[in-house]
Amino acid sequence: MKRKKILKLALLAVLLAIASILVTDRWVTYTTRSQLYDKVAHIPHNKVGLLLGTAKYLKQGWINYYYQYRIDATVALFRAGKIDFVLVSGDNSVAHYNEPETMQADLIARGIPKERIFLDYAGFRTLDSILRCREVFGEKRITIISQPFHNQRALFIANHKDVEAVAFNARDVGRNYGFKTQLREKFARVKMLLDLTFGKKAKFYGERIPIG
Repeated sequence: MKRKKILKLALLAVLLAIASILVTDRWVTYTTRSQLYDKVAHIPHNKVGLLLGTAKYLKQGWINYYYQYRIDATVALFRAGKIDFVLVSGDNSVAHYNEPETMQADLIARGIPKERIFLDYAGFRTLDSILRCREVFGEKRITIISQPFHNQRALFIANHKDVEAVAFNARDVGRNYGFKTQLREKFARVKMLLDLTFGKKAKFYGERIPIG
């Protein structure tokens, strides 16, 4: 009898966990839909585009399409005059891994002047990127640049952290290519909600760095 009770409680816990994931996912998607843009011509101008970092190469050595398409999107916005500066926020937690400088090099190679690019070396998580954009770089009105699923989460954070943001959707990848990433995103949204609920802070802040 006791074993059956334990199994029922375990099943209930699993069902509640699944429900939480699904509800959170829909909440994030629904509440940010009006802030997302797919076409360069339609997105409003903001001084700063916040480019969210990722690795340039996959473990197998192939180019990471999430990376490539974010670079493409940033260049398109800059060339169209939709952003004046780019804030590249990514991970530089170890000496041999530097997302911001790698992205900066590719942006420069595509024609964006170096003086128009600012680097945030402590964008370890999306929450850190948004909070540091506001607190360290002093920007409370921004254009976020990433894939749609990532933009939705970043916008949700911005909406709860006094940052007025829109987002430009970089080209997404195919379902098979990005299946694991999309699956992780479901859990990342629940983690994000917990972080917001408990007032999680960025890992580092530091001195103010004005842009422009």
